[in-house]
Amino acid sequence: MSVIRLTKEFSFEAAHMLEGYDGLCREIHGHSYKLLVTVKGEPCVDESSPKQGMVMDFGLLKRIVGEQIVDKMDHSFVMRDTLQSEQLYATLAERFSKVVLVDYQPTCENMLADFAERLLGALPDSVELYSLRLHETASSYAEWYAEDNF
Repeated sequence: MSVIRLTKEFSFEAAHMLEGYDGLCREIHGHSYKLLVTVKGEPCVDESSPKQGMVMDFGLLKRIVGEQIVDKMDHSFVMRDTLQSEQLYATLAERFSKVVLVDYQPTCENMLADFAERLLGALPDSVELYSLRLHETASSYAEWYAEDNF
């Protein structure tokens, strides 16, 4: 049987700031993120299965990525959890429900590593996470490949 890769594209809007950064991105700003998730596996050969011929149901992939990433990140403000950010977080959290604290600088690269960890624990055993691509802008993106990380 052939190994096939499936890719599904997702999008979400989010704002962030890069605390301590020495460029423009130290200011609060937002992005229209585009996330491409690629899994790989062999199509189901069980003729009695409604999933025969599928590596994975695209609907299931959509649900998993939605629950693990998109629902949490869409229309959020992402900030690093530091001593310096505690007061800002407290002020924002009083008014806004989607202030996301992370334990890393919320760069495109670090977000990808976080997303990979979330998905690795949520995908069915029958597929492998192959790659992630996160576009921060139309012309700028970062990529994560399983082969580079295991």
